[in-house]
Amino acid sequence: MTSSRRPKPKRPIDEARANRVVRFIEELLVHTTDPWAGRPFILADWQRDDIIRPLFGTLNADRTRQYRTAYVELGRKNGKSQLAAAIALYCLIADGEEGAQVYGAACDRAQAAIVYDAAAKMVERSPYLSELCTIVDSRKRIVVPSTGSYYQVLPGKVAGRHGYNAHAVIFDEVHAQPNRNLWDVLTTSQGARTQPLVFAITTAGFDRQSICWELHHTAEQLLTGVVEDDPTFFAYIRSLPEDADWTDESLWYLANPGLEGYGGGDFRKIDELRVAVAQAKLRPAMENTVRRLYLSQWTSSESRWFGYGVWDACGGIVNEATLAGRVCYAGLDLSSTSDFTALALLFPWEEGEGYDVVMRFWLPRRAVERRADMRPTLEAWERAGFLTVTDGDVLDYGEVESEITRLADSFEVVELGYDPWHATELVQRLGDHAMNVVPVRQGAVTLTAPCERFEVLVINRQINHGGHPVLRWMADNVVLEERNDGSKKPSKNKSTEKIDGIAACITALERAMANSTAEAQFISFED
Repeated sequence: MTSSRRPKPKRPIDEARANRVVRFIEELLVHTTDPWAGRPFILADWQRDDIIRPLFGTLNADRTRQYRTAYVELGRKNGKSQLAAAIALYCLIADGEEGAQVYGAACDRAQAAIVYDAAAKMVERSPYLSELCTIVDSRKRIVVPSTGSYYQVLPGKVAGRHGYNAHAVIFDEVHAQPNRNLWDVLTTSQGARTQPLVFAITTAGFDRQSICWELHHTAEQLLTGVVEDDPTFFAYIRSLPEDADWTDESLWYLANPGLEGYGGGDFRKIDELRVAVAQAKLRPAMENTVRRLYLSQWTSSESRWFGYGVWDACGGIVNEATLAGRVCYAGLDLSSTSDFTALALLFPWEEGEGYDVVMRFWLPRRAVERRADMRPTLEAWERAGFLTVTDGDVLDYGEVESEITRLADSFEVVELGYDPWHATELVQRLGDHAMNVVPVRQGAVTLTAPCERFEVLVINRQINHGGHPVLRWMADNVVLEERNDGSKKPSKNKSTEKIDGIAACITALERAMANSTAEAQFISFED
């Protein structure tokens, strides 16, 4: 599998048609972002020869455009949005289509507006185009009154609506689409057009059930000759091979044709890429994000959150005796009666930002016996006092309650957070002991902020976990589930093994952050 791929058209490129598009872009348009803002839009070699010329210059026998779907996948910040804006304007103004309807689509209106905003600025900065077009910015719309054509950004939720008659669709960041509904609505609206075009731009993704993966897979099969050529599908992919070393700087240009120093137009600064890769080396949760967005490598959604090196660097000594009477925040991960239950106590440092962590783990005897692979380790943890094993087939919640109340007598537990999904009589009884118990829902909406904070604390060595072996094992198991909108949470389904201790820490941290915010707001109000 090669890393830079474009289709080889079976028909020769029509020079006049290809050059017409190149001249439109280079003679009428300017760049709209620094450091090139205001400069003529001179296409880079790869933009001109690998995309524009074959896409627009390959014609059918009736001299209509051969390609109707264009799939362009490469690393971010390589000028995709600027190129898409130029193509949108050409289809709107110069494609010979009366009443052209050009639509900008993405996962939401804000994302779709990125390409529109670039196109609108190009129109504003061109004396000729600004006379020809009317910009209605409040509606994210560019109109050509003389032909009745317009370019319109679509709202995020148009799936199921009909009535579109698209000549061209600019589809931005296809990997972020939650399903194929919007794609289907827009692509099926082009039947009445003689040479419609869908120009889809994206970085790599991870959802292999998505419309983006379907397009990517089709493109790969066509480019590698696995299937017969589809004469209407244009594909251009720049990526690192899946088995390539993503940290190897000499390979980064494969996914970044605009990387400075490689003759691609200097869209992408190599220092920024170096910083992103360096951070990902320290933060395993960032690895897949960097590989997808910067190096255009398709990954799974699974990525280990912490490596042993980063985690072990936080193994400062935790002496429970010296913490007596100190304020702390508790998180309880109360599992089923046949599995791990974990309690985390987070003690804010008296000087500086950070926490000491005290952990408790429980497991029923029968669960230990069933784990033949881990039984020696579990029994060793029990003997060393890191794991409490209760007699019988199911966990004795009475022992859990007794230990929690004992700890509450030793420390000042401000709040105990718990997952309401697993709420039982135990939580109610803890409340009866005058403990302030607070439900903490385990969804990404609630857990994103404490997850991000926990990550920062670990990286900056602002967590002292005392090297607790059970917690260390669970830290190495955690897979962080990240969504397209940036929200995240630890995933028990996708993690390689048990993560209850980390879940308890995140829950405790959520309550610590909530109380810190409330205290700050109160002080501000008093001032």
